[in-house]
Amino acid sequence: MGEKEPDAMMELGKLHRERLEYLPRMPPLLRGAFNIRKGDITSAQQDAQEIRKLFPKLFGQPSIHIVQNRGDPVTVGEELKVGVVFAGGPAPGGHNVVCGLFDHLKERNIDSKVFGFLNGTSGLMSGTYIELSESSLARFRNQGGFHMLGSDRTKLETEADFERARKVAKELDLDGLVFIGGFDTNTNAMYAAENFKVHNVKTNVVSVPSTIDGDLRNEQLQTSIGFDTVTKVYAELIANLGYDAYSAKKSYHFCRLMGRHASHVALEVALQTRPNMCLLGEEVRRRMLTLAEITSEIADLICERAAVDKNYGVLVVPEGLIEFIPDVNDLLKELNELLAKGHNDRSTIVPELSESARATFSALPDSFGTQLLFERDPHGNVQLSRIEVERLLMETVKKEQL
Repeated sequence: MGEKEPDAMMELGKLHRERLEYLPRMPPLLRGAFNIRKGDITSAQQDAQEIRKLFPKLFGQPSIHIVQNRGDPVTVGEELKVGVVFAGGPAPGGHNVVCGLFDHLKERNIDSKVFGFLNGTSGLMSGTYIELSESSLARFRNQGGFHMLGSDRTKLETEADFERARKVAKELDLDGLVFIGGFDTNTNAMYAAENFKVHNVKTNVVSVPSTIDGDLRNEQLQTSIGFDTVTKVYAELIANLGYDAYSAKKSYHFCRLMGRHASHVALEVALQTRPNMCLLGEEVRRRMLTLAEITSEIADLICERAAVDKNYGVLVVPEGLIEFIPDVNDLLKELNELLAKGHNDRSTIVPELSESARATFSALPDSFGTQLLFERDPHGNVQLSRIEVERLLMETVKKEQL
C-alpha cells in the first residue's frame, strides 16, 4: 500500500543546508553514454560447491562490465520501475545510493519510478512503500542514516516470506529490487534473487554493500559504502583522546570500536591515528594469544612507558576481539552447550567445564563471569555484543599490575 511522503519542508540547520550543496563526484564513464559488456563466468573464492547447491540459478553468471560507448546508437532508456530496501544498521552514504539511482533512472526516462519500502525488509513483505520524488529526496541528499525509509533486521527465511515478496514485486511490476545494507542484507538479497529466478519473477535483484565494518570486499569491490566515513569519524575521536591523554599525562584510554567479525575499522583508525597499541582479532587468532598473554603484553607496554615517565596512552580494540581469543572462544562454546542443555546456575555450570575452560573462567573478573552466564540472546547463546571488551582488558591489566 502506498504511504504519504515524508514532509520535505521541515526546518533545516546550517550544516544540513551546507551538506545539501555538495555534489558527489561522478565517474567519467557514467557521465555520458555507456554500454554493458558481459565478461568471464564468476565463481566463489571458497566453498564453491556448497554455494552452487544453495544458489543453483545464480551461480556461474558472467561478470558485468560498464564500458564506453564506441559509436553505438544512443536511445532513450526504457521506463523502469525499481524498489529499494534499507536493511540492517545504517551506514553513511545509504541515502545517496537511492538518490543516485533516482537521478539516473529519471535522466534516462522521466517516466521511470522508484518505490521505497518502509522499515526495511518487513516493508517489502507487507507491501508498505512510498513512490519517491525529487521533493521527498531533497532533504536527504548527502545525509547519513537510513531514516528516509527506515530499516530493520528482518530476514527472508520461510516460503511464506518469499511468497509475500514475490506478490509485492509482481503487483508493482518491478523491473528491479535494490537491497542496501551489510552482510545479512546481502544474504537476504541472494536468497530473494534465487527465489525470484526459480519462480520466473522478472524482477532483477541487486545488492549494494553498505556497511561500516568494511567486511564486504573483493578484487572488484575495494570497500563498502560507509567505511571511509566512519573510520574518519572514529579517527577524529581517537585523536582527541590522544591529545587528552598527552595533556593530562596520567591516564590510559581503552577504546572499543565497531567490528565484531573483522577488525578492519580498528586497523584503519590505527593507521590514521597511531595509538600506542591496537589489538586486531585476526592477529590474536593467528598468534594464538590467550587472554593472559594479551593482558601481559598490555601490562608490559604500560610498564615500559612508565620507565620513561610516560604514564598515559591510547589502546584500540575491536568489539569482537573476545571471539578471536582462543581460550575465551573455547570457554564460550562450552558455556553455550551447557546453557542449551538447561544448566542455568553457576554452581552446576562451572563444575561441568573442562579444566582449561574452568581456568579461563576463574581468571575473568566476577562481573564478566556473571555476564557470560546469564545474559543470553533469543537463541540461548551468550550475548557477546553486550560484553565490554575494553573494560575486561582494563580489569585484567589492573589485576596483573597489583
